[in-house]
Amino acid sequence: MAKATNDYTKMMKDMMGSFPVDMSSMQDAFKSQADFADKMSKVVLEAAEKSTEISASWTKSTLGKVGTVTTAKEDPADYTKAITDFASAQAEMGTESMAAFAEIAKKVQMETVELMLAAGKDLSEEATAAVKKATNDVTAAAKKATAK
Repeated sequence: MAKATNDYTKMMKDMMGSFPVDMSSMQDAFKSQADFADKMSKVVLEAAEKSTEISASWTKSTLGKVGTVTTAKEDPADYTKAITDFASAQAEMGTESMAAFAEIAKKVQMETVELMLAAGKDLSEEATAAVKKATNDVTAAAKKATAK
């Protein structure tokens, strides 16, 4: 019985050895994935940097305008005017900042779609090439096995 097990193991080993596995397609897939991740990271980091700049600018401007609201005034009506001016400036800055954030989001969306389309195209080409190579390798191995 032990002999039969050894023969089966040898047969399986020989059979699997007849079908070579090409690891270059795995390496290419890894490189493609790493390249895609690198490009996506750049898009995300650029968007985060620009968003942070907008937020910092908005905050700095808000703090500057709060100073005029908190300054002591002689006439009580001046407080109302200061608060009204502050609220008006905040509404304007809010609109401008939201428009800037929307532009960043739009750019990120467009760049992401472009990267996804390019990655899909590359993946399709790599898959086609890998399947074609695998088919040729299996056909060659099968011919070799039947020729014995």
